[in-house]
Amino acid sequence: MSDHKPTALTGLKVGIIGSGVMGEAMIGGLLSQEVLTPDQIAASDLLPARCKELEDRYQIHATTDNCAVAEATDVLVLSIKPQMLDKVLPELHHGLTKKPKVVLSIIAGASMQVLSEGMGNANVIRAMPNTPARIGQGITVWTASPSTPAEQREHARRLLQTFGEEVFVEDEHYLDMATALSGSGPAYVFMFMEAMIDAGVHLGFPRRLAEQLVLQTVRGSVEYAAYTGEHPAALRNQVTSPGGTSAEAIYHLEKGGLRTVISRAIWAAYQRSVSLGAGQKVSHPAKVRNPDELDHGR
Repeated sequence: MSDHKPTALTGLKVGIIGSGVMGEAMIGGLLSQEVLTPDQIAASDLLPARCKELEDRYQIHATTDNCAVAEATDVLVLSIKPQMLDKVLPELHHGLTKKPKVVLSIIAGASMQVLSEGMGNANVIRAMPNTPARIGQGITVWTASPSTPAEQREHARRLLQTFGEEVFVEDEHYLDMATALSGSGPAYVFMFMEAMIDAGVHLGFPRRLAEQLVLQTVRGSVEYAAYTGEHPAALRNQVTSPGGTSAEAIYHLEKGGLRTVISRAIWAAYQRSVSLGAGQKVSHPAKVRNPDELDHGR
């Protein structure tokens, strides 16, 4: 995570439509890092009980009325499921008397064109965070429509910094790629951890001990890689002695097609991200290739 602490955004009103995992992560981050105060945040959710929960936990204003939240804010964050777009966008397009200055979407697959036309607002920012954002250790890839003013872009950057690191890209195509790589990435890591834990239990470790060993091994490996800045292949070679235990394990991982399976899985996630949006054809010459054509540099 970046050591840079976001500065306070005095007077800015932020509305969040969809207060699930990522919506609440943003609320918690904005408040804990003192970027905003509770009176600067409004949120909406389908369930009245959830609204009350958010009000009690964060002392913010929460309601089931999406339009009320949108009209009272400068930056409107869309944190709903892609399947809800067809309902929410027309509601916001036709139900607002005052439009927010900028719309910040963290919806997988939803293109800026779809969001802009659906809301009748040309100032759109699209972002893809991931779940470690809940503890301020995420990474968010984001982009903005050409018409979005510099001031609104900076506001978005500061909001996204509450999730952890943020990376701005000019090309919107990178957002679908980021959805497949870093957005869904924690799921791949957790599945790998789960497999290692199960293997440890199979060896004879108590599950609690296997979990402890795997969790710290993954945590330490990530921190070490970040600290050294070396290529993962070089780091792998450091712990792979000729004819040793690591070499034997890696032989079987390669024989089982680990790299190919991961590449195909991420490619499939990318295709799904595109299809969740505007149903665009999955084609990005010279930037994205089928994993079967990839050269892994081994």
